[in-house]
Amino acid sequence: MTTGVLWATVVLASLACLALKIAGHLVPEHWLADPRVARLTSLVTVALLASLVVTQTVGDGQGLTVDARLPALAVAAVALALRAPFVLVVVLAAATAAGLRALGWG
Repeated sequence: MTTGVLWATVVLASLACLALKIAGHLVPEHWLADPRVARLTSLVTVALLASLVVTQTVGDGQGLTVDARLPALAVAAVALALRAPFVLVVVLAAATAAGLRALGWG
């Protein structure tokens, strides 16, 4: 891919994002007040966040991989289910990944 094509792609993607943002401000407020819309937007947010977590956890750019990140995510999920403070969740997940990597897994 040439540098010109790459920059053209970046500029077009940026303009598309700007157009979506502007379109969001032009949506009538009464459409957004509908409870179904509020519920749908919260579900879309959760789905996008979940997809990002899964992609970053088991993706390596070319395929799927299972390494220390997956058990660390499981530990974080259990800690969140037990209502642990967020800082503790992060520390537990990081310690799990570090411990498994120190043992040679991932």
